[in-house]
Amino acid sequence: MTAVTLRPATRAELPAVLALLADEDRVVDPAGIVVGEAHERAFASIEADPRNEMLVLVEEDGTVIGCLQATYVPGLGKGGAERALVEAVRIRADRRGGGLGRILMESAAARARARGCALVQLTSNKQRVAAHRFYASLGYARSHEGFKLVL
Repeated sequence: MTAVTLRPATRAELPAVLALLADEDRVVDPAGIVVGEAHERAFASIEADPRNEMLVLVEEDGTVIGCLQATYVPGLGKGGAERALVEAVRIRADRRGGGLGRILMESAAARARARGCALVQLTSNKQRVAAHRFYASLGYARSHEGFKLVL
């Protein structure tokens, strides 16, 4: 496996991130991604907010092969410590199964720990059974039921 690095995404990598988010079972070419005004605003907001990070997993040549968004949530529980909320976790379809997801999630947890977070939490679609097994293998517990209200 080539060396990879987890770091904040740049604006130039936005098409690659959007391609990963569109990539459930196939590789989507970033060149075909249309970056809309709403994407631009969202990325700018994430980039400007010290409690948000759009992180990318990149190979030595700069190829984006994974991503996730981490939001650091302040709270009064856990002694007033922050918690890291992880969303939009993706590894490029043709690169799955080789340990990159583990590197992505362990690196994100290390960033959260270094920041002083007391825990990392995430939600995952109920249909993503393989992802649930993966998160459990990393030590994530199914401790809560999640609810969403579409607006």
